[in-house]
Amino acid sequence: MERPSRQRQQERETEQESDEETVSCPECDSTDIVTDADQELVCEDCGLVLDERNIDRGPEWRAFNHSERQSKSRVGAPITETMHDKGLTTTIDWKDKDAYGRSLSSEKRSQMHRLRKWQERIRTKDAGERNLQFALSEIDRMASALGVPRSVREVASVIYRRALNEDLIRGRSIEGVSTAALYAACRQEGIPRSLDEVADVSRVPQKEIGRTYRYISQELGLELKPVDPKQFVPRFASSLELSEEVQSKATEIIDVSAEQGLLSGKSPTGFAAAAIYAASLLCNEKKTQREVADVAQVTEVTIRNRYQEQIEAMGFR
Repeated sequence: MERPSRQRQQERETEQESDEETVSCPECDSTDIVTDADQELVCEDCGLVLDERNIDRGPEWRAFNHSERQSKSRVGAPITETMHDKGLTTTIDWKDKDAYGRSLSSEKRSQMHRLRKWQERIRTKDAGERNLQFALSEIDRMASALGVPRSVREVASVIYRRALNEDLIRGRSIEGVSTAALYAACRQEGIPRSLDEVADVSRVPQKEIGRTYRYISQELGLELKPVDPKQFVPRFASSLELSEEVQSKATEIIDVSAEQGLLSGKSPTGFAAAAIYAASLLCNEKKTQREVADVAQVTEVTIRNRYQEQIEAMGFR
């Protein structure tokens, strides 16, 4: 139901843009119509004001630097999907100080403590919201441990909310679904994080994460492309303190191997690790298989097998 409405909205916006593009001046028939600083439609050729009743939706104050903008702004943080209430509820600060920075009296401190406690209690009205709050906090915790950007947390929260609305969580653990949503968000945003890395920061087994991820991606129709091994090369090479030359060579090895169909059915992390190992040997910056395996979280056997395949594909043997 969401896609048709979004499509209709895009069509309306396109029609509005086309209407604005066809506006012409009634005096000189010019189509060079611009919007000035006072939000008025003005003809650039003859200077005729076509419309002076546009609404300025910006603030009524002016600011010339970031500190002035922060001091004059009277709005709060933007809406976020990473909080169960989208950040719209009131938050009572833990600092026992008034608006002037002065410490509160003991009576006021106890009163603020009670208000703060009840504020936390009434933020969730039922068990469903409490479960959602717990799931989003788990996503935030794991995302912080993985070091992924804020956009991935937002996407993971949206995926979890969609799974909750579709009743896909019934019979599954909250931690498993939240971890699967985070892994799907990483793949959707192109952030290279393997299933092993996500499982390390999660409280559920890797097997359950993979099973839940496949289920929600199929039920929600998530269009996720296969993971590209080249996405792991910069991070692995940086951890091994390798040069840009090694990274370029590893990328070349992956491209040549993929063209010959060697990537099909192989682990992207193992494939990237083997390419880095081969590139380090070719660029005289040798790293042992053990060092590369520890960084990529794969076995040395995997690196040896993929290394042999890639070397043959490059025509060195």
